[in-house]
Amino acid sequence: MKAVVFTLGCKVNACESASLMQGLYELGYEVSDKLSYADLYILNTCAVTKEAEKKSRQAISRIRSFNENAKIIVTGCASQRDPEVFLNKEGVYLVTGAINKDKIISLLSCNGIFLETEDRYYEKYLPYGQLKTRCYVKVEDGCNNFCSYCIIPYLRGRCRSRSVESIKNELNNLTAKEAVITGINLSAYNYNGMDLADLIESLQNYDLRIRLGSLEESVISDKLLLATQKLKDFAPHFHLCLQSGSSKVLKDMNRHYDRNEFMDCIKKVREVYPDCAITTDIIVGFPTETENDFEETLNLCKEVDFSDIHCFVFSPREGTVAYKLPKLSSQITDERLNRLMEVKRQSKLKFVNKFIGRELSVLIEEEKDGYFEGYTQNYIRCYIKSQSLSGIKKVKVLQPFKDGALCEVLD
Repeated sequence: MKAVVFTLGCKVNACESASLMQGLYELGYEVSDKLSYADLYILNTCAVTKEAEKKSRQAISRIRSFNENAKIIVTGCASQRDPEVFLNKEGVYLVTGAINKDKIISLLSCNGIFLETEDRYYEKYLPYGQLKTRCYVKVEDGCNNFCSYCIIPYLRGRCRSRSVESIKNELNNLTAKEAVITGINLSAYNYNGMDLADLIESLQNYDLRIRLGSLEESVISDKLLLATQKLKDFAPHFHLCLQSGSSKVLKDMNRHYDRNEFMDCIKKVREVYPDCAITTDIIVGFPTETENDFEETLNLCKEVDFSDIHCFVFSPREGTVAYKLPKLSSQITDERLNRLMEVKRQSKLKFVNKFIGRELSVLIEEEKDGYFEGYTQNYIRCYIKSQSLSGIKKVKVLQPFKDGALCEVLD
């Protein structure tokens, strides 16, 4: 029997899917995360935007194109939001939600809708596929922030954190060279009084590169930065969620910081890690965003010089505060998105140019189109011509290339 666990959305979804794959493997299934012929499919959905929900629904047809007689289970944020629409799809016999997905393994013979309501950290199975070069280690679930545009806290529930013992147990079983510590709201990690800085400090004896997932401005402290410095191999890459460079819009978004506080955060990080990558998310066209507000965002981006920006247009999510606000026209949002994308392109190129001729450390991940590819510790994607490469290599940056840099191996 073969099972495919197909994942849409965030890295946390990917972690949960890997846990489901391990549960299926222990039951005797041949498992995969790639769409192909199988007897059983588990679709792990996303609802962060309207487009993500649409893709989640469309994935049912994609699955049935491989085996129209297969059994399909749907889980995740989109099915938590609207379980009936998935249960009514041909081939779907079980629908669960965004909480405690591991319970699916005990529900394989059940039919209908099972939405878990107990908010606690649940994952039972260590993720399948520990042989990857980079793995994602989920340490937290849920969110208490309730940003005015975001539906996730209503679907994922409140913050709950994983025990340090459980996290270390997973790390002890890894053969990966890099672990990305992640969560729905990683900054809110707190287990029995241990915050994120305490967790990171407790990992200082591990001989693997440790990278942090998405962070909030409020978690950047001297304590956290000191904890990262104690790690044997910390990847100096900080993904700090901005969303807008306008203090007025940030207040409307219920983001709990202003422009100046965010800039102070950037300064604090760069005082410790001057060559670090700082990436961010920005929502274009929030309903209350004026042209002046958007110009403030552009100016902040130019001042910070982010190494990369995840740009996306505001997506109204029914059930959120922002859903009721008058929307900006697509003409306005598309034009602003194009302008931000150009700033992104220039900033990314500037960051790469900063390292031309310098030595960096690259984790080789794959060979594609004649190049070995991987990311440096500060998240520059490198392309290397070589006969054979694996592991972590020292390279010299030669020039900008594709979406990153062309490099040559030094050792």
